[in-house]
This record gives sequence, C-alpha cells and structure tokens, in this order.
Amino acid sequence: MNIPLAKAEPALDEQNKQTHFDVLIVGAGVSGVGAAHHLQEQCPDKNFVILETMGTHGGTWYSHKYPGIRSDSDLYTFGYRFKPWMGAPIAEAGLILDYMGEVIEEDHLAKHIRYHQKVTKAEWHSSLGRWTITVTNTETEEELVYTADFLFMCQGYYDHDNPYTPDWPGLSDYKGQIIHPQLWPEGLDYSGKKVIVIGSGATAATLIPAMADKAGHITMLQRSPTYFWTGENRNELADQLRALDIPEEWTHEIVRRQLLALGKEIQNLSKEAPDMVKEELLKVVREQVGDDALVEKHFTPSYRPWQQRLAFVPDGDLFKAVKAGKVDIVTDHIERFTETGILLKSGQVLEADMIITATGFNLLVMGGIPFEVDGQPVDFAKRFTYRGLMLDGLPNMAHVFGYFRTSWTMRADLISDYVCRLLNHMDAAGAKVVTPTLRAEDKDMTPRPWVSEEEFNPGYMLRGRDKMPKNGDHEPWTFPTDYYVEKDLLPNYDLDDGVLIYQ
Repeated sequence: MNIPLAKAEPALDEQNKQTHFDVLIVGAGVSGVGAAHHLQEQCPDKNFVILETMGTHGGTWYSHKYPGIRSDSDLYTFGYRFKPWMGAPIAEAGLILDYMGEVIEEDHLAKHIRYHQKVTKAEWHSSLGRWTITVTNTETEEELVYTADFLFMCQGYYDHDNPYTPDWPGLSDYKGQIIHPQLWPEGLDYSGKKVIVIGSGATAATLIPAMADKAGHITMLQRSPTYFWTGENRNELADQLRALDIPEEWTHEIVRRQLLALGKEIQNLSKEAPDMVKEELLKVVREQVGDDALVEKHFTPSYRPWQQRLAFVPDGDLFKAVKAGKVDIVTDHIERFTETGILLKSGQVLEADMIITATGFNLLVMGGIPFEVDGQPVDFAKRFTYRGLMLDGLPNMAHVFGYFRTSWTMRADLISDYVCRLLNHMDAAGAKVVTPTLRAEDKDMTPRPWVSEEEFNPGYMLRGRDKMPKNGDHEPWTFPTDYYVEKDLLPNYDLDDGVLIYQ
C-alpha cells in the first residue's frame, strides 16, 4: 500500500467557505476518520467537518517518528470493521497511515477535513442551541470561528507536545543527549553509540530491536518488568483463508472474530487463573531467551497479567537482540544522573552517549481545550461520565475513549454507531438538543475513578486520573471497560432512558 498522505487543504477552501456544520469532529486520527465514515454512511443528510491540528491525517501514527514505530494491537481488530486489513497483523506506522489514507480516498473524505486547525476554545450557547468553536490556523496564526449543532471529540487522550519524563536527580548534569521517543528528532544518528533506553513497555520493546543493529550497544533500564508475548507476525487462519481465495472482507471479519474470541479467553483467564496465564507467558519468553535466570530477574512482573497492556514482540525481535548480546537488561532504580550516565540504587553505574526516556505520556483531557457552557467553565474532573461517551450537563457532545485491553478502534466504531443512532433519534423526535442530566436519585452518587487501579494501573492512568471525568456508583453513570460486555449493550441502550433530556 502506497497511498500518499492526504494533502493539507486551506483553512477555508475557496470553493467552500462554510463555517457552520451539523456535526464538527475534532481530530483526523483513527477515531475521527472512522467517525466521518460512519456519519456519511448512517446519517447521509448531515453535513460535517473534521478539524485537525496537524498537516495531515493519522494523529499518533503521523506525529511519532521514532525507529520501528508499530502497532501494539493486531490490525484486524485495530483496523476498522468496514475496511479489510490485508497485511501482517502488527504493522508499522507508515502502513497504518496508508490504510487510513485509503479510507479517506475511498469515502471522499478529504473535502471534509481542514488541516492546521488547532481548536483553542469550545463554547455552548443555550440561546443559540449550538457550539461555537474557536480555532487558530497553525500556518497563518489566523483565528477562525466555526459553529456546530453537535460536537464529536475524537482527538485522542494524551499530550502530543509534553511527554512524561520523571524529574530524576541530576538530570541536568548529564552531558550526553536525552531524547523522549514522542519528540524524536529528525535525522538522529545513533550509529555506534552506547545507548540507555529507560522503560520496559511497548515503546521500549519497539525501539530497542529497531536500533540494535546500528547502535554500538543498548541497555534497557527498567524499574520493573513488563509482560511480553510473542509469535510470528502473521495470522495462520488469514493465510489459510487467502490460500482458498476467500474474499478479503470475509477474511477480515473471520480473523477479527477469532482474535476477539482469543482475547476474551485470555482476559477471563487472567482474572480466574492469573498464575496459569503468567506461567504460559513466561514459558514463551524462556523459549526465546534461553536463560531461566534472566527471565526470572528481568521478564517476571510483580503484577498480575492484564493489569497493564500486554506488549507483543513480533517475531521475537527484542529477545533475539538480547540473546545476540546487542542488548542488556538492567532491573534497578535510578539514584541520580551523572555527567556520563546513570548511577543506580544498587551502586552500579551505567555509562551512555545517549539516553532515551521511553517513560510514557501525559493524559490530556479533551485535548486540553477549554470548554464553557453558557459562560461557565467546565471542570471535566467534576463531571460524571454517561456510559463513557458523554458527560453530565454537556449538551450535544460525545467523545471517544477506547478500550484498555481490546483495540481502541473497537470502541471507536461502537461509539460512532451510538452517536449516529442518537442523531437520527433526535431528528425523528424533532429534538435539537440532548443533555445527559443527573436525576434526583443520582445527586448523591459516590464519585469513583475513571478506571480503578485494580482493574488497570499503568503509570499514565495513575498520574492523570484526577483530571479525568468520574464514574458514578450505578448505571448509566459508568464507563464500561469491557468490549465483550459492551458490544451487546451499547447498540441497544434505550435512548429515552429519562437521563438523556431532549429539547
């Protein structure tokens, strides 16, 4: 696939100066492009626009430039249900961009996307029954104003410009180069250099094998191990179906269902028999690394499987780099940085020409956009979620937040379906405004975190949970985190439940 990236269009196309829309989508990443497809298909009478800060589509897959960047979910489930994936299950960023570019081309969505449009404010005016969206053109610095009847937030959930780097003692003393993967400099030369990669998650597992052949040596420094699983970067069932000339649409759906069924089994077993799942995961790593002591020390996490995402290592590339001696793993805590490297709590000193901080990202609620409702600022941390897709007291607004254990796009598709169903329901009822509204019996709900620490506990979620909307203690004021439950519920929720108030 070599579809070129979508070309940036002027902020206001000369042939189309429209600034009011039925639906305004924020973000042309995987969620926003998917939302546009569903709107066009399920609400053909609605006009819409996508506003995107960057100069092309793709979101994360465009903004991240570090070596080897690839999906940590299989593309049969991370891809859209309506667009067959025909490559290897784990794909690099360029192929994902091509895939999204094909959707834009096939659905003629380019005319709906306006690039270089950074949303700086969102205001709801009850007197007008619409949103006013203030935007800055990132190329010209011109301020623009759009209005929309319905706002669909598809901007993702982390800060693209400000990744997370701990404030380690002595950080400024280090004389070498410090790089966060999220801000990878173009043309960075690490040939022959001694590199430390701090981190043990999916980013580190991607970076390290991609750099291993070119770098002089790499040390993977981790506080605690992550669960890895591995296998060939192929799907045997997909290969068999293609050998039988089964249509790609069928192959995509069959393999998608197979992987979802497997995911459900692993998820359930992780709760019911965590020790068994742990042993099965470690067994595969032992086979790859060939050193039981190394696996015990550096690949055996302290938490149960699926409290954090499993990091998939396609074709065992990370383990091969370790086994070949190109990569060392050190499990320890940082005491301080020195001029030439890092002093560890154990007293060991690691020296490096370059240090890469694969230490995660920061949550950014609703893209960091200031919201107001009738002149009053919105504090999202004080709002209750309505089914994980709308918020109490915010009219005509939905947002996408995907699953933790199942591919993000699985929920993005379901939420788009729900929004389209809601918009069509409003039209049929002659309603212009819909607002999730707390009832008398909801007023004294106990606020709960967006997701419980017991359920899912990666660092970015623990650091940012106080900024996220709250779960209530009963439906519909909860965020269901389980695809295997929600897939049957979300398409059938009653749109006249007494909580959605129409005007």
